[in-house]
Amino acid sequence: MTGLDFLLRRIGNIALVTVMLCLVPLGTASAQDEVVTKVVPKSAAAVQQSFAPVVKRAAPAVVNVYVRHRVKQSVSPLFNDPFFRRFFGQQFGAPRERIQNSLGSGVLVGKDGVVVTNYHVIRGGEESEITVALNDGREFPAKILLKDDQTDLAVLRLDGDGATFPAVEFANSDGLEVGDLVLAIGDPFGVGQTVTSGIVSALARTKVGISDYQFFIQTDAAINPGNSGGALVDMDGRLVGINTAIFSKSGGSHGIGFAIPSNMVQVVVQSALKGGKVQRPWLGASLQALTSDLAESLGLDRPAGAMVTRVHEKGPAKTAGLQVGDVIVSFDGRDIQDPEALQYRFVTKGVGNTVELGLYREGKRFRTTIATVAPIEDPPRDEREVTGANPFAGSSVANLSPAVSSELGLDDVGDKGVVVTKVESRSNAGRLACGPAI
Repeated sequence: MTGLDFLLRRIGNIALVTVMLCLVPLGTASAQDEVVTKVVPKSAAAVQQSFAPVVKRAAPAVVNVYVRHRVKQSVSPLFNDPFFRRFFGQQFGAPRERIQNSLGSGVLVGKDGVVVTNYHVIRGGEESEITVALNDGREFPAKILLKDDQTDLAVLRLDGDGATFPAVEFANSDGLEVGDLVLAIGDPFGVGQTVTSGIVSALARTKVGISDYQFFIQTDAAINPGNSGGALVDMDGRLVGINTAIFSKSGGSHGIGFAIPSNMVQVVVQSALKGGKVQRPWLGASLQALTSDLAESLGLDRPAGAMVTRVHEKGPAKTAGLQVGDVIVSFDGRDIQDPEALQYRFVTKGVGNTVELGLYREGKRFRTTIATVAPIEDPPRDEREVTGANPFAGSSVANLSPAVSSELGLDDVGDKGVVVTKVESRSNAGRLACGPAI
């Protein structure tokens, strides 16, 4: 072997070792970092990805809800004066009726014709004619099974004479995550069924001011007037929410829409099918949201939770050992951000169950179990109509109790005082503009 051959062989060995040493760090880095491989679509099917299969499953169950209200026009008290009637006739100033039409959307959730929509779509429905139009053009009269203004939901049943209807399946709205793809289906502006796509922008929105139960799914799928009561569906075509409201300064979609979660919708639908009102569990405690200063004074690292400010002596909160000053931080393992979130969790849990509450008290965290029971009617409501020479004549009043407070959306600890439950518009109380209030 010549000196040149030996030198070349040594150089080759050194180069091989160097290459191997260089490859080791590269191999380690590729194992630690996930590499996303980007590929060009290889077929027409890969290029033409579409939401069409989802729409085909869900769209037939989304309907239009037409409501014809009979509205009585208000009349000035001066028209009752004999002086005016003498000159203009006995019919002058008589109450007149006019027809007011409204349009919204709804979702078939039962093959027997059960439809869920927003309460504000069918408000005043006792004296209204409700017609539901399906996606295939068929129309059916509908009657109201249940309407609940606290959740802004209503349940209808179609008079289909035994017909079978397309229905959408409920999804568990607690399984949604921010960023999930969703489709909104409804009838915006009355132009016909329309589908828009978007993502879940936020969950558990509680400061929206739409209904008594503040817990909404926020989406950027375009929602416009007429979409109320329509469906928000996931990529399996299942119902995750009922589109309810938008945040807008112009009346059009700005990419901020809100939907009632399907878990709340299910509670209302099940209550309707049982033939009663929505039965809401009773906590038996008044709650307060935490501010940053209050959280700091209590030793919490962030202002999240619901602080107990009052406990009813006969309520489940008292039985579970809750005290004034306790902060409820979790519900069955789910974090609680504010009183509205806790209220939503209680309602969707239903009566007749038990839940585990996570509490914070005097720097310590612990858990307790509480039963979900119906509110008690103590004292009895003893509802009476006020008559005679009384400025409140024409109104009805009842004793305040946790059950009555729950029905009216008041503090469920209240059990002292009376509440105005009804007011006749053409009465002394009506002229005083009394309404349901303590």
